[in-house]
Amino acid sequence: MEYNTTRSMLILPEYGRNVQNMIAHAMTVEKRDERNRAAQAIIEVMGQLNPHLRDEDDYRHKLWTHLFVMSDFQLDVDSPYEIPKKESLNEKPNIMEYPKGKIRFGHYGKYTQKILAEAKSIESPEEKAFLQKTMGNFMKLQFLAYNNDTVENNVIANQLSELSGGELAIENPDDLANTNQILRALGTGKRSSVPKTNKKSNNNKYKKKK
Repeated sequence: MEYNTTRSMLILPEYGRNVQNMIAHAMTVEKRDERNRAAQAIIEVMGQLNPHLRDEDDYRHKLWTHLFVMSDFQLDVDSPYEIPKKESLNEKPNIMEYPKGKIRFGHYGKYTQKILAEAKSIESPEEKAFLQKTMGNFMKLQFLAYNNDTVENNVIANQLSELSGGELAIENPDDLANTNQILRALGTGKRSSVPKTNKKSNNNKYKKKK
């Protein structure tokens, strides 16, 4: 009996050993035309074994790449796509650079902070008043969405002033949108836990029998 431990390692196990054996056989075919026909047949089998690849863009290109990978890039056939190099597939991806900017209040996000930082460039009093009211209510919505709780209007007013460098100051914090309205809009409004009274059943309870 032949055990898997004595067989060659499967390079791409999702295709199975039979496909890998077919590729190994194709590599032994001497005539190039026959090797090309064998490669085309193997590609069709690979596509049938992995139909989910058809949902991806340019899936046949992926099949040909897998074909060369399973042959350890030794299969000499005519490919409709550029034959990948072994070195290129083994290259490590470049390290991604993470944003280095600091956010004063994470729940507001960097774009809120950037918008408020530009408030000093606004000269029109009407535009500044509109930005002050709009961003104040938006910050309150963001705060409640993040904390799922209540918040004092004074807190929003102070943080709005801080992020805008003192350019936007809410004189009356109570002018901000109502907290309960925002919570209902977010779908987090708390319902009363007191059960409803069944008037009909209670009336029957004290109803005297005739």
